[in-house]
Amino acid sequence: MDNKPFFSIVMPIYGVEPYLRQAIDSVLGQTFQDFEIILVNDCSPDNSAEICREYSDRYDNIRTVTHPENRGLSAARNTGFAEVQGRYVWFMDSDDYVDSTLLQQVYDSLQKNKADVVVFGCVEEYYDSKQQLTKTVPICPAEAYCQTAEEVHAHIVDLEMSTLYGYAWNKFYSVEHIRRHQLQYDNVVLIEDIKFNVEFFNDITGMNMLPIAPYHYAKRGTTSLTAKFVPKYYEVHYERIRLLYEQQKRWGTADERTKGILATIFVRYIFSALSRNCDPRAGMNHKDRRRWLKEVFSQPLFTELIHFAAPAGLPMKVMSGLLKKRLVLLSLAVGRLIYLVQTKFMNLFVLIKQLRR
Repeated sequence: MDNKPFFSIVMPIYGVEPYLRQAIDSVLGQTFQDFEIILVNDCSPDNSAEICREYSDRYDNIRTVTHPENRGLSAARNTGFAEVQGRYVWFMDSDDYVDSTLLQQVYDSLQKNKADVVVFGCVEEYYDSKQQLTKTVPICPAEAYCQTAEEVHAHIVDLEMSTLYGYAWNKFYSVEHIRRHQLQYDNVVLIEDIKFNVEFFNDITGMNMLPIAPYHYAKRGTTSLTAKFVPKYYEVHYERIRLLYEQQKRWGTADERTKGILATIFVRYIFSALSRNCDPRAGMNHKDRRRWLKEVFSQPLFTELIHFAAPAGLPMKVMSGLLKKRLVLLSLAVGRLIYLVQTKFMNLFVLIKQLRR
């Protein structure tokens, strides 16, 4: 008799003591109960270790794995995956929470179509510096039950446009597929999820997309974009676009529409990088930012894609128009404006983000 659980939930943990109990409890409260939880304590500096120990001692289907030193998100996920016994694995973030029916809905979809992956939506929850919820933004994929590689491929750029392709926490992955292809998370800042997903989705033939948003994705303390500063923000997102584009070309699906979607996403990242270049920690003056943008204009990927950009929302139309015409000074001015809006008026910035979708 097979006593292995149907789902394995891997939860990397680092510095999330205020939110960890809510995350674990939201899984324990699921209406579908055939699962295990693997808590990976990545040498968390707070009291998360004690919370992990408490839950592991209390519940037979929860166990904790501990890193003796901090190794990062990717390593924690890889460590947790080495322990899974279920058929499908879910990499849930430990500072988020989910609705009680998620596992049941995913399970039901797999009874309908035994897919390699199940994708669902989320509710982005924006919290201010006082941890007060200020805004919620639901994002749902269109419903689909794909049974061929071609059907899967047809949905990928739309998932990326809605931001749902790149995440790890909104997907249940086939454990057998990951093990057969020996997939792992790479230790790369910001794009570890998309790199893994590009590799995972390369040759799968089944995908269920559920039109639900049961995952509550917390964006905490995001009153300014300086909450987290990533020096190579543009470089890693350039690599993201390159990976997505190469995947589409490999599949033979890099048509004009696909290029248009990827170009529009590229525009988004360029202006996000322009705004970050205004952060004092970037160490860039106006002359540096101007030189940087001219270098972007000369890059082959930019040259190949930019003319296909065709966004729907007015803000993105303006930004793509500036880049298509290579208007350096006006593009820099818009980048500065984005920086000021996000640092001073976060709610307005969230509204503008909604308009770009």
